[in-house]
Parts: sequence; structure tokens; C-alpha cells
Amino acid sequence: MACCGKKREDWLQKTNDANKRVDEFNTSKARSDVHFEYTGETALTVVGSLTRTRYRFNGKGDRQLIDYRDAGGMMAVPMLKKVR
Repeated sequence: MACCGKKREDWLQKTNDANKRVDEFNTSKARSDVHFEYTGETALTVVGSLTRTRYRFNGKGDRQLIDYRDAGGMMAVPMLKKVR
């Protein structure tokens, strides 16, 4: 059987290296997470629209760090305000 001159191995190595670089890029955050403050009187639990993370606010003035991917949906909740 003829040898391919390790071309297949070289190609696989290059492909694997490229995939690792893409994975490293995808895991880094493009934006910062956002703090929100609860202004209501009772406790509130909100589920992030994209990450499905549960965010629990125990009472008035409680602050939570919200994943930047969920921040847009949190801005639609009347009793939550974005804080800097």
C-alpha cells in the first residue's frame, strides 16, 4: 500500500490546531456582565432569556451580576434597573 507521505497526519494536526484557536476565541467574553438592582418590595426570581440562569433578588436594593447575554431581557423587567 502506498504511503501518503504523512500528508493526512499533517492535515489533521493543522485542523486540530485551528479548532483549538476557535474554541479559545469563543470562550472569551466579548462584553462585560452587568449589575442590576431590584426596586420592588418582595423577592423576585428572574430566568435569563438566553443562558436560562436563575437570578434571585431577595428584596429592595438587592443587586445581582447578570450575564451580558441576559441583560437585554432584564431591562424589560419593570422592577429592575441597570446600575453602573
